[in-house]
Amino acid sequence: MVTTEMLQPLPAIDGERLWQTLMELATIGGTSKGGCNRQALTDLDRQGRELLTRWCEAEGLTVRFDAIGNIFARRPGRNPNADPIVIGSHIDTQPTGGKYDGCFGVLAALEVIRTLNAHGIETERPIELVSWTNEEGCRFAPCMMGSGVFAGQLTLEDALARTDADGVTAGEALAAIGYVGDDASRPARFAGYLEAHIEQGPILEDTGDTIGVVTGALGLKWFDVTVTGMAAHSGSTPMHLRRDALLGAIRVVEAVERIALAHQPDGRGTVGAFQVSPDSRNVIPGQVTLSVDFRHSDGEVLAAMMSEFRSTLDTIADEAGLEIAVTPTADYPPQHFHPACIAAVRRGAEAGGYAHRDIVSGAGHDAVFVSDVAPTAMIFIPCEKGISHNEAEYASPEDVAAGANVLLHATLELAGRAVEGV
Repeated sequence: MVTTEMLQPLPAIDGERLWQTLMELATIGGTSKGGCNRQALTDLDRQGRELLTRWCEAEGLTVRFDAIGNIFARRPGRNPNADPIVIGSHIDTQPTGGKYDGCFGVLAALEVIRTLNAHGIETERPIELVSWTNEEGCRFAPCMMGSGVFAGQLTLEDALARTDADGVTAGEALAAIGYVGDDASRPARFAGYLEAHIEQGPILEDTGDTIGVVTGALGLKWFDVTVTGMAAHSGSTPMHLRRDALLGAIRVVEAVERIALAHQPDGRGTVGAFQVSPDSRNVIPGQVTLSVDFRHSDGEVLAAMMSEFRSTLDTIADEAGLEIAVTPTADYPPQHFHPACIAAVRRGAEAGGYAHRDIVSGAGHDAVFVSDVAPTAMIFIPCEKGISHNEAEYASPEDVAAGANVLLHATLELAGRAVEGV
């Protein structure tokens, strides 16, 4: 572990250079509303990858990519056999995405390397920049595809067989943009992984903190719920003889809210999709389907939330004369990041004099999958009003620079600053 003395003096990153790099990448797929549409494995994604590759090669990095198209760019360390410290995120976007989601993490990693190069700082371990393939999952499901394949959460064959709305497979699209690589080209192991990211939520802005020291990510359980009653004429059916699926579904929505509020501060409960059938103004709804999303940082608490939810559904069905079916669609346990990586991020925030707080990520990130195979932590910076996955997404130049400075400190601590005579 590098000492405090060995870290001094440590230069700051070039905030203006980082900002201009972010803005230049954002022109590829830039939208009229100031956002970005650079979906995974499109020609615009290819252009973004090529620009990133040119920037990396200009810094003397060795660039390669694996069989799912994850890009790795290596800066050598004094010990070429040491496992690398890997830093990065993703550059694909939502169809109406912003300039910062994912891109900030990749370009902050590039800025860290540029700063080390500019000041002639050698590290004991190699440093790898990574840009993961298809984190967003908007063209090809699932999200976090590249890191999922890397971490063994998804097979390469399954990932490449996934299709978009036009029937094009991810494998065909990857080949079309020229990024089918070799699995053997990726590092076998990471000594550590750090990912800088906008928060995608309002907590840091609300508390006035500049840096979120991310200690882990919420576990989640997703379900599709189908409430079935009896469609009937709205005028001819008395109120006491109805089996109204919509009324039952509304009680389900209220239960989701109540259960989440009872398990604060980390409890989350959301109904994001809702369909009524037959969807006619003079027919009592016979069936309603809805999505349910529960999240919490503690696996036991999340299980308790689910137990209460299922019990509540039984009560609603019995009292209203309905049938309620539940189909699980996703199940990810809470993820707790590595103490040494978390501590490095915290010390980086303290070294920069930035107001910071521990925070749990409510969203999924590549870091969640990577943490299954390597020590991991994340760095959050505020985004205006918590808005993300939106063309209005915004992070200030000052906060962008602060996050990159913390990444610089934490990366150098984990990679080990080479000292002459040692």
